[in-house]
Amino acid sequence: MTLSNSILDTRFRSALGRMADQGRLQTYSAPVDPYLEIAGIMKKLDGGPALLFSKVNGHDMPVIGNLLSCQPNVEAAFGIDFRGVREFVGRALGDPKPPVLMERGPAQEQVHTTNIDLGKMLPALHHTAADAGRYMTAGIVITRDPETQVYNASYHRLMLCGPNKAAIQLDFGRHLRAAFERAQKKGQHLPVVVCIGSDLALHYTAATMGSQMPENADELAVAGGLCGRPLSVVKAVSQDLLVPAESEIVLEGVLKCDEEVMEGPFGEFVGYLAPADPGPVFEVTAVTHRNKPIYHAINGYGRETVVLRKYVLEASLLKVLQGAVPIVTDAEMTAGGLHRFHAIVQVKKTGPAHDGLQRNAIMASFGALKDLDMVIVVDDDIDIRDWADVEYALATRMEASKDLFTIPAARGHEYVRVSDRGMRTKLGIDATVPFAEKERFARCEFKPMELDAKAMSTDADVARKRLDL
Repeated sequence: MTLSNSILDTRFRSALGRMADQGRLQTYSAPVDPYLEIAGIMKKLDGGPALLFSKVNGHDMPVIGNLLSCQPNVEAAFGIDFRGVREFVGRALGDPKPPVLMERGPAQEQVHTTNIDLGKMLPALHHTAADAGRYMTAGIVITRDPETQVYNASYHRLMLCGPNKAAIQLDFGRHLRAAFERAQKKGQHLPVVVCIGSDLALHYTAATMGSQMPENADELAVAGGLCGRPLSVVKAVSQDLLVPAESEIVLEGVLKCDEEVMEGPFGEFVGYLAPADPGPVFEVTAVTHRNKPIYHAINGYGRETVVLRKYVLEASLLKVLQGAVPIVTDAEMTAGGLHRFHAIVQVKKTGPAHDGLQRNAIMASFGALKDLDMVIVVDDDIDIRDWADVEYALATRMEASKDLFTIPAARGHEYVRVSDRGMRTKLGIDATVPFAEKERFARCEFKPMELDAKAMSTDADVARKRLDL
């Protein structure tokens, strides 16, 4: 089966089943409180297997956290390795598949249109003591632009601020903000649905940003392109929108054009509190869900927040680089750079004419992803996923007087506090060697060997006997 016609079963429950089968889903059976405790346990075990909290104080609904917080979780959830995930992300825009409308779906097995109380119905977490309140953090906000009629899907945190209301923060430059402002100019509320526990293809589509997800791309169709099959959708019960049919929980409502409240502070992915700012009010007109739904929660300052975008950003970066600089073979958005601010780019020089292109790759990287602040480029014999090997390249192949270059006052992310409102100096590091010098810098090679596992032992008695100790 070729990539172009491969189909992935990325449905939420299918993914959870695969993770359970591969030991990437742990159940925590002790009673636990949504106020600080669940988020605290998620942070303590961050980057490990996903956590299923089966006994949540005050709620019958279980909570799942740390879902896509590391590479083994992602690979288990998708049933393919990380390179395959990147390839499917990369093909999504080029092969959109419009959704298929169904008469009914699991997302509407239970429907509530009156007496809505989000705080009682959902185990929304209070993540840190400094947060402004309880937040829904894993919801995918879906809307249809009032002018273009194109569907958009994106992540936005939602702070509970009333029985049927939540505050939303709309960052500058986001498509949802543009759609809201267009509706607001017309004096209209913007209909939206918020899906919790949706198809992973939609999760990854909603995480895609910038030039790789233009405003005219229908993100429900792009999600279908990612998994290779149209998403099943149903009509919302209280708004004129389509809803992914297999979502665990769906909140229907409008972003009020004439009402806002203070939203925040909230602990964001950079580890700091995002400050309080006015945000529009999301008024909920209906809550629908599966029978026995699963509530998905994400710590703002947690690995899932950044890992979720890692493969999306790598796919976007490679798409740009390999089109502009063909000697690029791979790229890694590093954990220390929050899978967003630092990248390692691998190149393969096959002739002297390729010298210098590694620096073109650095500049192209900054253009491809505005949030990148540092790019290290290395040769193809360096393992870009082994920081010790990357540091080896820095230690033995980089000369600071000529291999560092900077781009002052370039645009980055406004959450980086050392920046000037998002502007800072970007750093490029060339840790490659000239093509003519490749042999001089070649590392010694050892004979490749196969080991007899049965001959290996860590038994102390065996070692003592052999050493006559």
